[in-house]
Amino acid sequence: MSIVSSVTALEQIHQMPLREKLLVLEAIWDDISREEENLEVPQWHKDILDERERMVADGKAQFIDWDAAKKQIKEATE
Repeated sequence: MSIVSSVTALEQIHQMPLREKLLVLEAIWDDISREEENLEVPQWHKDILDERERMVADGKAQFIDWDAAKKQIKEATE
């Protein structure tokens, strides 16, 4: 895709109603998930996930619900 057509596509996306944007986003994720085996996860990301899994298994960390997570993120970034 050329730069000009990319800019045009982005302009079209900006003009779309939110509902349509969400439908496009869902379609993109569905398309990506069909090629999941081709996605390469960096080792540093695997290491972080493994460490978090160990912490949960050892009782040193726990899961929180999404609302609490959003609140923590918001407080950390303000």
